[in-house]
Amino acid sequence: MEINQNYVELWGVAAAEPSLSHENHGQKFYKFPLRVERLSGQADVPVVVVPEGLLRQCPAAEGDALRVTGQLRSFNNKSGQGSRLVITVLAQELEAGDGGSFNRIALSGVLCKQPYLRRTPLGRSICDVILAVNRRYGRADYLPCIAWGQVAAQVAHMSVGDRLALEGRVQSRTYTKLLDTGPEERVAFEVSIMQLVEPENI
Repeated sequence: MEINQNYVELWGVAAAEPSLSHENHGQKFYKFPLRVERLSGQADVPVVVVPEGLLRQCPAAEGDALRVTGQLRSFNNKSGQGSRLVITVLAQELEAGDGGSFNRIALSGVLCKQPYLRRTPLGRSICDVILAVNRRYGRADYLPCIAWGQVAAQVAHMSVGDRLALEGRVQSRTYTKLLDTGPEERVAFEVSIMQLVEPENI
């Protein structure tokens, strides 16, 4: 199985104190939201998961400026009502930042869902895809990606099984889910595709 590219680099500010996420093979992992400002003044707030050992080397607290490099990971959480795809950034390096903002992801993988092209109410083209990015040991991450404009038109001509390499950013968006108990505000995470690239250039 081919190992694909999966690289994330984020500079931002911890938006909460790290809390225990889970334990795997005796190792604890902690999570916290990282606020990454956009040029527009809005912000993306991806969830960063950090191994305990890495957090010891670079303790993080709410309000700290941080630089994170790692991989975008997906997990199908089947607890609760229905399954839900959980997207996080697994930190492989963590260091103190300088207060600047930076958000870049480079991915290559295989399309596992037929691209869906639609238009916004203002007439702008938008295309949704799911990219399967293989890890080692036979596992893969299934990552929702979204493209706009000319890039959306390019992606729309692709098919399931085609290889796709891209550069973009990790973005968060808030939406309302209607439940039996009433509306609930949730946050979704996806990759906003900035450009398609040749796999060897990523």
